Amino acid sequence: MSESYWAVVPAAGVGQRMGSEIPKQYLDLLGRRVIDHTLQRLLAHPLIDKAYVALSETDVYWTQTEHANDARVVRVSGGDERCHSVLNALRAIGLQADADDWVLVHDAARPCVAESDLNRLVETLRHHAVGGLLGVPVQDTLKLVSDDKHVVQAVQRSGLWQAYTPQMFRLGLLTEVLEQAIEQGKLVTDDASAIELAGYSPVMVEGHTGNIKITRPADLQLAAFYLSQ
Repeated sequence: MSESYWAVVPAAGVGQRMGSEIPKQYLDLLGRRVIDHTLQRLLAHPLIDKAYVALSETDVYWTQTEHANDARVVRVSGGDERCHSVLNALRAIGLQADADDWVLVHDAARPCVAESDLNRLVETLRHHAVGGLLGVPVQDTLKLVSDDKHVVQAVQRSGLWQAYTPQMFRLGLLTEVLEQAIEQGKLVTDDASAIELAGYSPVMVEGHTGNIKITRPADLQLAAFYLSQ
């Protein structure tokens, strides 16, 4: 029996660094909301059955999106932190899925993920026991800086990668390690960190640098450029 593939999109955050009254996942991007671009790209992949979107209980924007009434999109309650939101979605998926099914956790504010990246992620990991994540090797010179903004030293970038999403892991394993991390008070900011804390080694799969996360206002212009290519 082949495994199923499920998408999880944590979208309960407010994105404070954007300086916007509207959460960044709902900002306008080429005439559509950011999250609609994101969900369209995930759901266009033939292997992904459904997308579970974790939203704040006080969210007033979701009902205005293109995917609010999409039968392939399931709304679940978000949590205080990203890891809580992901775990809530995993538990909802677990009511109908197998522990060996694959879950692709993807940031709502990464609307430019390419189909080729999703294909590479799936093809690389589909027979792996644990899973892995998209990322790119660090290209820029890195500096360690003190609290008062003085350079302490250069950091060797050899072997350093930027972690992107989706991050793709087995449903049962990811549920288990996230529960463990939260119980230990470790509120991990990405799913691979929970996997690593439990002693596993995720696979890094090289993706495109265009898979940016919208964090600051200038990122919207850059995302529009990538989407229009």
